[in-house]
Amino acid sequence: MATSAGVGFSEHRNPAQAGKDAALQALEQAGTAKPDFVFVFATVGYNQQALLRAIREVTAGAPLSGCSGEGIITRETVAETNFGVAVMVISSAELRFNHAMVQGIGGGAAQAGERLAGEIRSFLAPDNIACFLLADGLVFNFDPFLSAFETALRQAGQAGPLPLFGGLAADNWASHKTYQYHNDEVFSEGLSCVVMSGSGGIASGVNHGCVPVGGKRTITRSQGNIIYEIDGIPALDALQDYLGEDWRTQWNKTSLNVCLGFKTPAHLKHGYEEYIIRYMMGKDDAQGGVTIQSEVSEGTELWIVRRDKELITCGMQAISGQIREQLAGRTPRFVLHFECVGRGKVVFREQEKLELIRGLQQEIGGNVPWIGLYTYGEIGPVVSNNCFHNFTSVVTAVY
Repeated sequence: MATSAGVGFSEHRNPAQAGKDAALQALEQAGTAKPDFVFVFATVGYNQQALLRAIREVTAGAPLSGCSGEGIITRETVAETNFGVAVMVISSAELRFNHAMVQGIGGGAAQAGERLAGEIRSFLAPDNIACFLLADGLVFNFDPFLSAFETALRQAGQAGPLPLFGGLAADNWASHKTYQYHNDEVFSEGLSCVVMSGSGGIASGVNHGCVPVGGKRTITRSQGNIIYEIDGIPALDALQDYLGEDWRTQWNKTSLNVCLGFKTPAHLKHGYEEYIIRYMMGKDDAQGGVTIQSEVSEGTELWIVRRDKELITCGMQAISGQIREQLAGRTPRFVLHFECVGRGKVVFREQEKLELIRGLQQEIGGNVPWIGLYTYGEIGPVVSNNCFHNFTSVVTAVY
């Protein structure tokens, strides 16, 4: 046996039935009764524990990892709904999947990085391919996590960076609670990860499709991942002309229409666009600050940016080109797809969205098993540097 993968999907509102149906479809497509590994992405309308219990029962208790998303993506299906679950099962004599979890990451991103490095230390091997990371999108801060994680791995003898791919778990725009999955466990404020090793590789692509709508601004006061002042005034005041009338009461909606762009560092420019995009995940009305999902320092220049439908469409074509070039004629075994919530139904009509995703799928491979979700942030390397992204599509084709 080489590698076989299958994907199943259900929108049934009963969690036990939905989990069972999706898992059975996946097993049938893969042609296996007991897979080596299972990925699960689901939306938050379900009783998450009941959903997972059904999937575990059908897949014979195979190791499992996953998280909640705002929507689910499979081949030919894109469902941004409260009731949707996608299951991928994988059986392989060529690939190994070792998984781990860390809970309580809201207590400190650096500590979470150190703890995860400790959990996966025994999985480190010369044939490591990548690590898939699925973290709570409401509390995760990428930069201190990554620094501590990579430092701990180097100290453990890892020769070079372990490529990270993945996304931040999402809910139904409530910004209330997201879920992470590890075997039978459903938890929040944590992360679930999978280290993939063996004979193979990953072809990947990333693109955001945003454009500036104003001139250069400068951060004049910040701490960690909170921007307090822009050009010497409270950040919210500096952004007010772009936020619209409802920003005080409908922040989630507002922050989808306005985001921040930072000049791409020189060492990443060869493999990325002109700006790195950051979503404003929260605000501080008392101090006028906004929170993003990575660290920022005073004196940093920024631009107000918005999404552009034409650029997003062209960006999808760029992703497929990047992946086909890396594949060099090889056929992917399966695809994991991490798509920002800000690139779904809030921008595109349903048919437009379906055509966009299906076009990408056809370009990469018409029959390749495909699973994805709409996230609160995306993770993928640029020029061999692990990076965090917002308003992007990160597509990983495993060959």
